[in-house]
Amino acid sequence: MPDPKPALDSLPLKAHAAGLNFHYGDFHALKNIEMPIHDKRVTALIGPSGCGKSTFLRCFNRMHDLYPGNRYEGEIRLQPDNVNLLDRAVDPIEVRMRLSMVFQKPNPFPKTLFENVAYGLRVRGIKRRAVLEEKVEEALRGAALWNEVKDRLHEQAFNLSGGQQQRLCIARALATEPELLLFDEPTSALDPIATASIEELIAELKEKVTILIVTHNMQQAARVSDFTAYMYLGELIEFGWTDDIFIKPKNPQTEAYITGRFG
Repeated sequence: MPDPKPALDSLPLKAHAAGLNFHYGDFHALKNIEMPIHDKRVTALIGPSGCGKSTFLRCFNRMHDLYPGNRYEGEIRLQPDNVNLLDRAVDPIEVRMRLSMVFQKPNPFPKTLFENVAYGLRVRGIKRRAVLEEKVEEALRGAALWNEVKDRLHEQAFNLSGGQQQRLCIARALATEPELLLFDEPTSALDPIATASIEELIAELKEKVTILIVTHNMQQAARVSDFTAYMYLGELIEFGWTDDIFIKPKNPQTEAYITGRFG
């Protein structure tokens, strides 16, 4: 028999959303979300288009602050210092220093590979070339890209394939040693081979960093995540261990979505 899973409340937390509401102007996009993000684990957000997955993800790094009329209520507490990321007294730039995000489509900067990865380090005031070189190599190794590009660091990033560009963006995200890595459908624009390499990378990265991933691909959620959250119309319908959600969901609505009868 498999080992019994530990109780959820016994696992260390990296973050916790409580009473989280979000409004785009008059539109109530997230409704009273309560969700733990467990430390050094992968949590997948699934649900139909428009259910609030990406909206929830972008609350963590305060991306919604960039547009007028958006409003947060409730809190997202980041551990170990128990800071509320949504507190108005907390600088969004400081938040983004602790969290990194990888988007749906690869978005390398129009710079060399080296300068793409070094960008966040330079923003943080690191100028010594030897330190930059060490951290760029470390990040590229972390993104399983070093061996492919170590002789091309001064080429333009756009010369890479799509899958390599996405891994470069992951290296750029890793370079600043984030505590939480946010993935917004990171493989939806990639071919199956590139997708498999990103999924393998996610499995390795969770040894070092907590990961929250939005995916439309339920098979991907089942493959890469420890925990899964099913969302619908801005509400969290069910959260639990991934195999529980996919094999024996407690909520009939979750089961309908998982089995393809809805969504």
